[in-house]
Amino acid sequence: MSEGSAQHQQPAVPVLEEQRLDEFLGAVPERGHWRYRPRIVGMVWRSRAFRVGAVITVLSLCGLVILALVRRQTGTEGFLVGLGLAVLPVPLLMAAFRWLDRVEPGPWRNLLFAFSWGACAAALVAIIANSFATRWIATATADPASADTLGATVVAPVVEEIAKAVAVLLIFLFRRRQFGGIVDGIVVAGFTATGFAFTENILYLGNAFGEDQQLGTTGFASVTVGTFFVRVVMSPFAHPLFTVLSGIGFGLAALGGARHRVRRIVLPLLGLVLAMGMHALWNGSSSFGPYGFYAVYGAFMVPAFGLVTWLAVWARRRELRTLSTELPVYAAAGWLGSAEPLALASMRARGVARDMARYWNGHPDRARGRAAARAVAEYESFATSLAMLRRRARHDGAGDDFAVREQELLHHLWQRRDIAGPALMYAAHATGRLRAHRPPGPPQFPRQFAHGGPPPGHLLAPHRHYGGHNPYREDGGHRVPPG
Repeated sequence: MSEGSAQHQQPAVPVLEEQRLDEFLGAVPERGHWRYRPRIVGMVWRSRAFRVGAVITVLSLCGLVILALVRRQTGTEGFLVGLGLAVLPVPLLMAAFRWLDRVEPGPWRNLLFAFSWGACAAALVAIIANSFATRWIATATADPASADTLGATVVAPVVEEIAKAVAVLLIFLFRRRQFGGIVDGIVVAGFTATGFAFTENILYLGNAFGEDQQLGTTGFASVTVGTFFVRVVMSPFAHPLFTVLSGIGFGLAALGGARHRVRRIVLPLLGLVLAMGMHALWNGSSSFGPYGFYAVYGAFMVPAFGLVTWLAVWARRRELRTLSTELPVYAAAGWLGSAEPLALASMRARGVARDMARYWNGHPDRARGRAAARAVAEYESFATSLAMLRRRARHDGAGDDFAVREQELLHHLWQRRDIAGPALMYAAHATGRLRAHRPPGPPQFPRQFAHGGPPPGHLLAPHRHYGGHNPYREDGGHRVPPG
């Protein structure tokens, strides 16, 4: 099928072995009903608004309680100093995890929930449980020094890693469609641990500042500077590294699918145990002698960080390879251009396509350029979701709503095809993903959009039925639904 004919004739949908074509040719819901999950109606506590409100309320209450506890321990001045210093690594860590999630970005609401859970709920559980356990051990053994050591090396790793892993578990269970593999597990766990470390750093740095105030020490010899160097400069990745092991376990369980029930239980538990073990080794390093901390840091923590980083990058590349594996069947059917799977499987080509669309044949209107680039970005996102959906269907079987979800994604792609197709074709040539004797020039985008036509989301209005004929007719150069 040629590129020109594909623009004006809606192609057939490539089906899995057990799928029939008529399952894909049914009615497409109206725009207001485009969702992958049907709305649950009935009891109030089952509504989405109620659940969201309950989560926000619980996390807010936990935040207020943890704020009061930390402020009571550090004092107001120590709290403010700790807050100012603890916030410094947070944007860097969040940006690093978000960069890793660029192939199929998860919704921000999941990541903000994970961060809030770590900073508020998990931190509150850790403070209360650790304090209670340490006091109980000190009372039972009549040895406060050994109780502190035992609490730091045994109790704290178990309590804190379980509290942080709960956030990953909740997203894994209740946002399953947005949790598809290792990268998602790493990102969610990383955001959760970043929030936890943020609150913990406020406490440690605030206490260090209060100690300096009592001793009168200032400058580089102060306890605050030493604490800041160890916790923020040398090891900002410590807590994320521990919890990421739990996230990897959940990610591997997600890859296994619902049919592998044993793996869905064993792998997350194994990741949690490894996280506890690494955390215990890190907390107990100071008891290994004067150089125990540096030995554990150099011989264990840094190599482990490098290994996890390599695994995260490898998993991201694997996601990109999924696009080049799953999308050609849609290109062969005419839904995508022949070069689009190659361009969509390259982050560099994706960026080139967005940049090309942003300038719209050199048109000076920045608003239209931003709208065009946004249409290409949305096209890339929908195409990625489509590839991941088909991969999960092949490995785990097509669910009852697979046809509806695939249909909606294809509909979104078809809406933006006139904008994204030329940009991705140009990007495939410009980045060397598709080699030709004569690379094409800059693409010519639809004239009506470049000169004030409808926004990308309205290039094709939703239609009720897909058929074997062209559902669109030409009207003065515009593609409009039949009517």
